[in-house]
Amino acid sequence: SRRGNCHDNAVAESFFNLLKRERIRRRTYRTREEARRDVFDYIEMFYNPKRKHARNGMLSPLEFERQQKLRHEGV
Repeated sequence: SRRGNCHDNAVAESFFNLLKRERIRRRTYRTREEARRDVFDYIEMFYNPKRKHARNGMLSPLEFERQQKLRHEGV
């Protein structure tokens, strides 16, 4: 990716914007470790498995995978 070109990093830019808006700006952390744990929790417990994404029909990744599995079982 080219330095200073937001289009090269659009996915990462979008993710970090959401992380800041939905999690970091709403909290005050006492330590770096507390912040690290909270960000990890957001990513692994909410963003990856549960947050709805426009790219897959506004389904959570877990629901999208469940529906894909059901479709392929019927084939």
